[in-house]
Amino acid sequence: MGTDETETLYVAESGVDGPLLVFLPGMGGTTRYWQGRVTALEKDRRVLLVDPLGFGQSPKPWAHYTAARHVNALHHTLSRRAPFTLIGHSMGAVLSVAYAARYPAQVERLILIGLPYFGGREETYQHFRNGPFLDRWFFTNVTMAAIACMTTRRLFGWLLPYLLRDIPREVAADLVKHTWRSFTSSLWEIIYNNDLKADADKLADDLAVFCIHGDQDQTAPLAGARWLSQGRPNWQLQVLPGVDHHPLLHKRGACLDAMIMALEREREERPPIR
Repeated sequence: MGTDETETLYVAESGVDGPLLVFLPGMGGTTRYWQGRVTALEKDRRVLLVDPLGFGQSPKPWAHYTAARHVNALHHTLSRRAPFTLIGHSMGAVLSVAYAARYPAQVERLILIGLPYFGGREETYQHFRNGPFLDRWFFTNVTMAAIACMTTRRLFGWLLPYLLRDIPREVAADLVKHTWRSFTSSLWEIIYNNDLKADADKLADDLAVFCIHGDQDQTAPLAGARWLSQGRPNWQLQVLPGVDHHPLLHKRGACLDAMIMALEREREERPPIR
């Protein structure tokens, strides 16, 4: 399906006149994942935080939430603001790659945090199938995922900020701002069915791609980002020791330093991938 006017995405804007940075959160995330945590980047740049289609305050149509539909909604919202740097976390990182593959002239660079790459659909299934007990049901069974979404939103949503102690309260509270359709369809279409490697192969050879990844990331293991980065001279991988899937939440200073380095380093000075 195409995009129409009802799929203009919600954005929050801050900073000063300058190069534009566009932030895309991960699965279940909203603009509040970034708010108050990227102010160091606003001193000489414009910052645009986006709620992806189906999440937060953005429209939530009854639709297949494919990579193409997500990218169409992003393009509808962002195209008049190009060029910009795309900074994505988790699912937002996957969508950033997909956007740059389809609209290369609009993207100056990519900064990908916790990029989830497992090798393919079967490998993705096996990763979650072999994970913690709840992940086996929640991420590998669409019916159980839908039931969990509805139950959490209607019965336990108000409890999440108190149950998820390692996540800021406002971020946890926003984890229920979606529909079961937008969540489950995005999970299957973006994480399972989307060919991230094919999109990465389509990126321009001179597009700077900077990956930030925690070495303790169990949701999106570092090995996948390493493998995808290998053999791509324009990709750089910065590994943060002792950090899980949320570098910005749990090691903000190191994550911000890595982002600033990616934004300020000249392309010809980039070191090889580690």
